[in-house]
Amino acid sequence: MPELPEVEGVLRALQPIVTGKTINSVVVSETIYRSKANGKEAIIKGLDVEQFCLALAGAKIDHLERRSKYIYFHLLKNGYPYMLVSHLGMSGAWFSVKNLHEITEDKFRKHAHVTLYFEEGDMLVYADIRRFGELRFLETEADYPPLLLMAPEPFDQYALDHFLHMSALPKYENKAIKEFIMDGHIVSGCGNIYATEALFRMRIHPARKVKRISRERKIQLFQEIVIVLLDSIENGGSTISDYRTINGGAGNMQNRLQMYGKKECLVCCSKTKQKTIGGRTSTYCPACQK
Repeated sequence: MPELPEVEGVLRALQPIVTGKTINSVVVSETIYRSKANGKEAIIKGLDVEQFCLALAGAKIDHLERRSKYIYFHLLKNGYPYMLVSHLGMSGAWFSVKNLHEITEDKFRKHAHVTLYFEEGDMLVYADIRRFGELRFLETEADYPPLLLMAPEPFDQYALDHFLHMSALPKYENKAIKEFIMDGHIVSGCGNIYATEALFRMRIHPARKVKRISRERKIQLFQEIVIVLLDSIENGGSTISDYRTINGGAGNMQNRLQMYGKKECLVCCSKTKQKTIGGRTSTYCPACQK
């Protein structure tokens, strides 16, 4: 699943391309129509397809921002502000093209599910192979309350205080530290890849309980999470599996990872081990991480 750096990369690529453009019409794939007809909500959440398309038609994209792993398209329509909120799920990707044939990867072209046609003549296509992504048309964040529960951005001045406060709560003290830092209510945008990296850099075992880590070490760990996330942003994110920046572009952070997906520790050459923590596979070095 794309984490904060990958979503930031998509945001930065989209901003100069779509800001200021007006959505003329929206086309949705038959797959999404069938999903809705069967009582499911693949990709388009909260509205039926016709409502979604009608709501976006005529809206101007005023500006974009990222919040944790979400991209907010801030819209203006008839003088009123709205939001199109995008989550990439496991395999979502945006393509800015003139026609679908410009999407060169067949697996994305076949799974183009939502197309925004602009008055300028180009279009923005949301493709999603596994269809775990989300698109929500909202008036405000409050229309989808889970957005209000996200932790502060890790780069905000209050993020560390929030992290330390949450770590002291009884409901978290017996959690494994890996599960704790992947919780979006505690750290925004840190998933399996960067939690693995930060813990390895700190030489902390991913299953160590939160209460068994000193306050000083928690501060250092949070700072390391920030460093890892910024490093990944600088390197375009990690292109692993189906993650792409817009138009199929790839990042470089996967070449800088020290522990995620490794069979051997780069420091001591021990064979790495894996453990399921919080439903995710955690790779760690049994010699370096205690």
